[in-house]
Amino acid sequence: MRLTTGQGRTIAVHDLGGAGPAILLCHATGFCGRAYEPLARVLTTARRVWAVDLRGHGESPASDDGDVTWASMVDDVLTAALAVAAAVPAADGSPGAVHLAGHSMGGAVGLQTEADHPGTFASAYVYEPVIAPPVPPPARSTLMAAAARQRREVFPSREAALARYAARPPLRELTAGALAAYVEHGFEDLPDGTVRLRCRAEQEARFFEASGRITWTTVAKAALPTVVATGALSDSELIPAAPGLAAALPAARHVSYGHLGHFGPLQDAVTVGRDILAHTEGR
Repeated sequence: MRLTTGQGRTIAVHDLGGAGPAILLCHATGFCGRAYEPLARVLTTARRVWAVDLRGHGESPASDDGDVTWASMVDDVLTAALAVAAAVPAADGSPGAVHLAGHSMGGAVGLQTEADHPGTFASAYVYEPVIAPPVPPPARSTLMAAAARQRREVFPSREAALARYAARPPLRELTAGALAAYVEHGFEDLPDGTVRLRCRAEQEARFFEASGRITWTTVAKAALPTVVATGALSDSELIPAAPGLAAALPAARHVSYGHLGHFGPLQDAVTVGRDILAHTEGR
């Protein structure tokens, strides 16, 4: 469905099926909601799953005013969450409960949404949310932005893009299903028959440059039951601080996966999905 946010922007929210309590998937920088379809297939065994495309990603257009600040994307997540709650009403007709499952940027923006608008979510599972500690480590955002600007945008076909990504780091770390879903939904068809990244290189770079402004302090009021998950193989500079983030939140715990890296939800949908189901059970 297409929604208009409070700021007047258009975002896409995808109903990925299932039945039961609702989960809203919030993606990482450069990805899109439907890249998480393998994870959604695990979750839809017991939950109703929706996935949002944040501005400038997937089927949600970039902001006309160029606003890529993560704090402003709270409006995108809030709009999506309220629409999902209305789509899955409780027995008394009131808006239903919505659980957050966020990855990287999506986890950070999701927790910030809850901190700014308490009660938006019933629980949160956030995998390596990019949330800065009180004394932030040396930022890698400049390096990541530079790499994003070098990203190839156009390929002869989705098959060509898939072959390239499957052979090169870091996307070769994704399962075949997750990589295929990303290529299918993260590209748009051009009139000449080629395909192009929906999240353009310059746009992705600017999202990376805007990171670091969601902090332990700004999310401190997110009092909902939360899992802060990390991968032991991740190279994120924020991993050492993750237990501290969990301790700083009112009702959070830290979980580490020894076999996963930063792309955990896209590397092992079964394990991550089962843990999300367990965390949301009965809430």
